[in-house]
Amino acid sequence: MKVTKFGGSSLANGQQLQRVYDIIRADDDRKVVVVSAPGKRFKDDRKVTDLLLSYAQATLADEDTTEIIETIKHRYHSIGEFFELPDYELADLDEQIEHLARKHYRSFDYLYAAFAAHGEYLNAQLIAKIFNHLGMPARFVDPKEIGLLVNDNARSATFDTASYTTIGELDLSTSERLIVPGFFGYTRSGDMATFSRGGSDVTGAIMARGLRADLYENFTDVSAIYAVNPSIVEHPAAIQQMTYDEMRELSYAGFAVFHDEAIIPAIQGGIRINIKNTNDPDAPGTFIVPPTEVQQTRPVTGIANSNRFAALYLHRYLLNKQVGFTLRILEILKRHNISYEHMPSGIDDLTIIFDKTMLTQEQVDNMLSDIAAEIKPDTLKWIPSYGIIMVVGEGMRNRVGALTEIVAPLKERNISLQMVNQGASEISIMLGIQPDLSDSAVEAIYTNIFK
Repeated sequence: MKVTKFGGSSLANGQQLQRVYDIIRADDDRKVVVVSAPGKRFKDDRKVTDLLLSYAQATLADEDTTEIIETIKHRYHSIGEFFELPDYELADLDEQIEHLARKHYRSFDYLYAAFAAHGEYLNAQLIAKIFNHLGMPARFVDPKEIGLLVNDNARSATFDTASYTTIGELDLSTSERLIVPGFFGYTRSGDMATFSRGGSDVTGAIMARGLRADLYENFTDVSAIYAVNPSIVEHPAAIQQMTYDEMRELSYAGFAVFHDEAIIPAIQGGIRINIKNTNDPDAPGTFIVPPTEVQQTRPVTGIANSNRFAALYLHRYLLNKQVGFTLRILEILKRHNISYEHMPSGIDDLTIIFDKTMLTQEQVDNMLSDIAAEIKPDTLKWIPSYGIIMVVGEGMRNRVGALTEIVAPLKERNISLQMVNQGASEISIMLGIQPDLSDSAVEAIYTNIFK
């Protein structure tokens, strides 16, 4: 049995959904289908989730929502009309869209979560209607029906593993396909709460583990995961197989093909993952598997980079001799509800790296003020934009010369590094770099290792 997930680009319009239908119909093992909200149809288009968030903002501001409601309805209607779905089948979706603004929510965050979740919620209902209309038995499965529970964090929910029991009780003995909306679950009080953006991958992995699937297929708009971003290097090497840990490291650092949190249920359940292309379904794609299944032919599997970071640099003589120094800093971060990503240090220096998308300017200002007052460093510097490059590969484990192959081409191009840090797993090396040099550095490293 396979759990098969389709991303927003695969469901953006009727033509794309026709391809999805053909893929599902071609394999009876594709019993459970997890779907995203309709994505962009063209470059400057808006995703349905973004439209719904605009609808939420207009509702909170007590603005006229007529236009945004009609725009959202049109996205679903255009898909239904492509398959000549009767109007009465679409009327139910229209009512749900309008009702969103009339419901009571226990906080603004839960309002935003409910609006955003309806992109998937409505699309799964629509797809089940269309599949049945086309002659393929299908049933919409509300995450509430299978007890897909999450914690009380409305817009960045985490999964309650107790739900695996109820998910595992789903009846797969009939011929019907089960259509499950991704991206959200329900709190114990019955409120919709969403995973972070891209969280439909997480739902797919949860369903695959809960149902003990033989394979989790994740269909997107690329035929494989590539060793480096194709916008940096033309025609990069495709990755045929990679390990769970490699994918997690690369997803974290910028590979947007697969959500890094979605790896965890797959690891726990030993579920193999296959990344495939909706527009080229016969291509083998990339398999993400346990380390024992991968034959390493290269020291490096992939190189990823992201400029979404910021950093705090702190200098104080003999800080390495001060017991509890780091603890005092961590207590300040906790006070302001700030998490950090990395903390490389020396005998007199400490750098703390943050995901700046998770910070507000008020948090930053308060944190810096408290560190200056309580820690009294000799130097305290906030770096608002910080680039990170991750060079990842199981083949680097215990390999002599791995760092030289990475750093040497940077020296030749006169690119300086701000930080070098090897992960405890020994399968990744992290480089801190000026954001404007990041792409050039990635291209240099890739050329040296892969060509």
